[in-house]
Amino acid sequence: MAAFQPELIIFGHCDLIDNDTFLEIRRRHPYTILAGCNNDPLFVPRNAANIAERCLVADAMFVSTGPKELARFTGNRAKLWHMPNPVDPCIETADASALASDNQELHTDLLFCSKSDNHTSRGHLVTELQGKLPSNFRFHTPGMFGQPTLWGRDYDRKLATSKMGLNLNRQEGYQWYSSARIAQMAGNGLLIFTHSAAAFDEYIPKETLVYFDDEESLIRLTQEYHHDDAKRCYWAHKCREFFHREINNTLYAQYIVEASTGTKFSHNYVWIK
Repeated sequence: MAAFQPELIIFGHCDLIDNDTFLEIRRRHPYTILAGCNNDPLFVPRNAANIAERCLVADAMFVSTGPKELARFTGNRAKLWHMPNPVDPCIETADASALASDNQELHTDLLFCSKSDNHTSRGHLVTELQGKLPSNFRFHTPGMFGQPTLWGRDYDRKLATSKMGLNLNRQEGYQWYSSARIAQMAGNGLLIFTHSAAAFDEYIPKETLVYFDDEESLIRLTQEYHHDDAKRCYWAHKCREFFHREINNTLYAQYIVEASTGTKFSHNYVWIK
């Protein structure tokens, strides 16, 4: 700290660093701005407690859940901000929306990758889908039911060869909350099915994400887009273009710096309402 004299410190899930350390930083460097970032869900009690704890010392707190859900953390030092899951154009390089359904590069009709069983019952929905979707419908679920989890380039290759993706969170109904898979799938041109309860339609354009309400509507929608390839490609392309243009890593970093420092926004960030 003494050597670099930073104007802004951004910290994430650094549980080994307690609030006393940040208070000491502020005592020694009172003009340094402290900004916290938390990308985990509020329905995990420990994570909600961590956010509340960091709001005591941070000047700004960025959370991957919408502003309505963050009201519980107001009243302390930190100003609360939503942060979306961004795409990185150096990582999300594939475009499945450019591939017709009969393209031999497409190996998967619907993809859902998962490895966590905590705080969720989504495995039941996946099991029901497996039993009710047509037998020739290629629904792949790496990480579930004893299947190996995909990481790194294996995961990237799986995304690049999948038509559609299922954005199932461990729990639904939290405004604008999603795991990072939503950006990973959108950025690689998969058509995404996501639960309507997250209210992404409040800032994401029409004809991009496909919203379902329950198991029945999800099954119906997967089959509709599976058999209408032009519609699948159009929506997925539009979604991919939107994420790469409006929710990318450069704008994400720029937004965090501007919001933390109180600088006038240099871009019309779509998630700011």
